[in-house]
Amino acid sequence: MSIKGQDIMVNGLRFNVVVQGEGPDVILLHGFPDSAYVWRKQIPVLVQAGYRVIAPDLRGFGDSEAPMGKKNYTLDKLINDVIGIMDYLGVKRAHVIGHDWGAFLGWFIAIEYPERIERYIALSVGHPSSFKRGGFEQKIRSWYMYAFHLRGIAELMTRAFNWQLTRLLSQNHPETSHWIVDMARPGRLTAAMNWYRANLKRILFRKTRNVKLPVFGIWSDRDIYLSERQMRMSKLYVDSFWRYERIENSSHWMQLDASKCLNKLLIEYLKQSGKE
Repeated sequence: MSIKGQDIMVNGLRFNVVVQGEGPDVILLHGFPDSAYVWRKQIPVLVQAGYRVIAPDLRGFGDSEAPMGKKNYTLDKLINDVIGIMDYLGVKRAHVIGHDWGAFLGWFIAIEYPERIERYIALSVGHPSSFKRGGFEQKIRSWYMYAFHLRGIAELMTRAFNWQLTRLLSQNHPETSHWIVDMARPGRLTAAMNWYRANLKRILFRKTRNVKLPVFGIWSDRDIYLSERQMRMSKLYVDSFWRYERIENSSHWMQLDASKCLNKLLIEYLKQSGKE
């Protein structure tokens, strides 16, 4: 499910991009298996706080196009999508908030294009080097990432018995019904899994540079996919101001489970921009 925004053509693809409000730009990058819809409790709060919010459905998700083939989901293409959307909208520099795969993407944008980011806020996922060195606990939590590489088999198992594996993996989170509707569309489940298939080797086996701009890492205590250690260790890979907060009583989807707490942290941090 997605929030209907405006259609923007970038890199030969049509993207649905929500653009609301006026003021400094804040870009929201969702993860798997979400769309901009996952930010529905943050968008109005950020707009009211005086920001212009830009929340795209990333390629393969929501109402944006989903090209076929793993090669169309490499990090270089995903990064260029975000930079292309910024260029289209005339955004020279923005705050970026990323969750799940959107957080991975945000880390790499911060590394490759630091001049385009004012501050980066990473939800759930730490710096790629920290994630890679997250220890045995993180490897166990990441089992599904490897399972998704079984092309065809992963799709079959995910859909089987009325999407029972999806419901199990999400612990029957209320968002599950939205994900199933989205991924049941032709080619969409494979497109979502291609984010893993195209990029996991790069994250796990290639050296990733440090980030040289302010970063705020936020992790939720009931996240069954990401360990706290991989977020806390991210401070080792940030050569600027680093802040960490732990949100209690929230699943991986803190935007929905702990929206009031998260929104307060986001606004507080954004308002401090330039005051370090």
